[in-house]
Amino acid sequence: MLQLQKPPFGGWKSICLSTAYLAPVEYFSAIAKADTILLENCDYYVKQTYRNRCHIAAANGVMALSIPVEKAGSEKIFSRDVRISEHSDWQNHHWRSIESAYNSSPFFEFYKDDLIAFYEKKWNFLWDFNWEIQQKILELLEFEKEIQLTTSYKNKTDIDILDLRESIHPKKTNINAQRKPYYQVFEQKLGFKSNLSIIDLLFNMGNESQLIISDL
Repeated sequence: MLQLQKPPFGGWKSICLSTAYLAPVEYFSAIAKADTILLENCDYYVKQTYRNRCHIAAANGVMALSIPVEKAGSEKIFSRDVRISEHSDWQNHHWRSIESAYNSSPFFEFYKDDLIAFYEKKWNFLWDFNWEIQQKILELLEFEKEIQLTTSYKNKTDIDILDLRESIHPKKTNINAQRKPYYQVFEQKLGFKSNLSIIDLLFNMGNESQLIISDL
């Protein structure tokens, strides 16, 4: 179970993360605490991770949105080389789902124009899409963080780097992500849903998102 407690000096010195599609709140909480952020650029693609999926709060419960990728057969493939499948209208489906889930949230109208463009442009590689939309999210959060890309793969990171590449995972729970509830559109119906995609926090809490993330 991942536990991101703040060290005495107020933040992690260095962390290493995997690429992620509209990553969960805990991912950006880790970024907020770190002085140096490394993004893994040399790993093999792993299925059923946040690399190609996110979770949002829809009217009937938590909804998973997955970007379809081309199959590589039995061969391993680098995450940066994974191609997005052209045989699916995933962008239209994802945006319609996001719009349906958040069109009544307080800040959807404020942020939608910043994000809809990513669902109108054609993307070939998953890594490129994730990178560009992540940069936009960091901009909206007003996080002035420089992200460095790894140049080689290590099974274990250096001792002074917190390795979160596989710790932040849909099947693993970060208890800190559940301690700070915030307003959600369907909370009265569904109860609070923790550690959803960062867009759930943005659309519901707007410019307070950074404060909430930093306080986790």
